[in-house]
Amino acid sequence: MLLWIALTVCSLVVLLAAIKLELQWLRAISKTLASTGFLGVAVSTGAAETVYGQLSLAALVLCWMGDVLLLGRSKGMFMAGLGVFLLGHVAFGVAFVGLGQDWLWAGAASIGMAGLAVVVGRWLLPHVSGRMRAPVIAYIAVISGMAALAAGAVGGGGTPWVMVGAVAFFVSDLGVARNRFVAPAFINRALGLPLYYAATTILAATAGGVL
Repeated sequence: MLLWIALTVCSLVVLLAAIKLELQWLRAISKTLASTGFLGVAVSTGAAETVYGQLSLAALVLCWMGDVLLLGRSKGMFMAGLGVFLLGHVAFGVAFVGLGQDWLWAGAASIGMAGLAVVVGRWLLPHVSGRMRAPVIAYIAVISGMAALAAGAVGGGGTPWVMVGAVAFFVSDLGVARNRFVAPAFINRALGLPLYYAATTILAATAGGVL
């Protein structure tokens, strides 16, 4: 597991340098390797041996695919990546339900996440063109629901790390949204990418039962 984590960390450092230096070929290689690292964490720790692990592994594969798609610069590639990540969040949500839910926790978290989603929407949507508004709204709703289900899983006796991973994922996506729609800048990636890879690595470790 530690070797896979090291692959992700080292590749992330190279990825940030590639973005800063605008080296697209190096960005593609390093991002693919960084994302392969979190898949390796899940597989090497036995994610395939449990239903929760299998569902989480499926979600992580979708994240890997989304990362590859988002290497493209066209709107079509971005939309495809957005769709794949949305499916990944749905898979994580199903996995969290499978862990067992305390629906009081999930309901309370849903109220909080709904309020946060409204704040995010009011900030982001004025910068999103008409055709993309519906997919972006759907994405905000799904990732908010995923985070609420993570809270429900913790309340139901699951590891608190699923909530840590889900919240880190949510916050990292704010960096993606800011970079794509609001104010493109290196700082968005410098803050968002480490959070994203922390989130996926944590969730990969929970899939294998080591967290």
